Amino acid sequence: MELLEGRDVPLGRYSVVRRTLPNKVRRTVGAWCFLDHFGPEEVTGKPGMRVPPHPHIGLQTVTWLFDGEIRHRDSLGSDELIRPGQLNIMTSGRGIAHSEDSPAAKPPLLHGVQLWVALPAGSRDQAPRFEHLEDLPVASAPGVRMTVAVGSLGGVSSPAVVHSPLLGAEVTVAARTPAEITIDPAFEHGVVVTGGAVRVEGLDVPPGSLLHIPEGRAALRFEGAGRLFLIGGVPLEEDLVMWWNFVARSHEEIVAARDEWQAGSDRFGVVPGGQEPLPAPALPMTRLLPRHRVA
Repeated sequence: MELLEGRDVPLGRYSVVRRTLPNKVRRTVGAWCFLDHFGPEEVTGKPGMRVPPHPHIGLQTVTWLFDGEIRHRDSLGSDELIRPGQLNIMTSGRGIAHSEDSPAAKPPLLHGVQLWVALPAGSRDQAPRFEHLEDLPVASAPGVRMTVAVGSLGGVSSPAVVHSPLLGAEVTVAARTPAEITIDPAFEHGVVVTGGAVRVEGLDVPPGSLLHIPEGRAALRFEGAGRLFLIGGVPLEEDLVMWWNFVARSHEEIVAARDEWQAGSDRFGVVPGGQEPLPAPALPMTRLLPRHRVA
């Protein structure tokens, strides 16, 4: 097992997130290639989340809240308010744009995780789509409650459509020693503690860090009391080029996507709401190279 430290990253003008994937030593967990943990933040009298329209290719976005509300709008015409315990999953495929904002009449706290899933080669050029799921399955074990956002855990399965073997679940651990859940030994897993104090397999996992658990393990043991987000999947063997909001396989794909976004191409469409789209940053002076899942 390996404890990976996160880093603070500005998100828009008003928020700072803790990014644990990609990490300098490990870039993916299964097909999960990006994980931001934001909050808990008091947003009363503040803008809260303000992320203007921006593009994606080659990935799925997964938004999960513990507190607060976020309004999602995209170039397909989707307009959904997500609340705790609900799932927003957006498949960019060959291209989509979306925005994420705190509503005007927002709850006082904002706390959640934002993740990306790299679409495998055979699925990454599909048409874009969006799902908002309010009724997600819940499983339990002694001392543990699990809400399954993606994949299967504890004998229940999420209806969310994904394109590789994956797991994403909120796990609440009661003050009980020890508590144990069964996991898929074909998966590698990652644990982010988002509240309380939880030990995983005897290791402290501080908030803002990610514990990587290699494949081959059939159960996880928890001690303490708190909440965590558990991810997992079959190790991804495809090398990725990740830059800004794009997941691709080559430098040329990234350049083409950036140029089309800057030109206002129909590839990404228009996000309703009248917000000014986010301009793409300048490309680096060096060529973008595919990266393996482990540095």
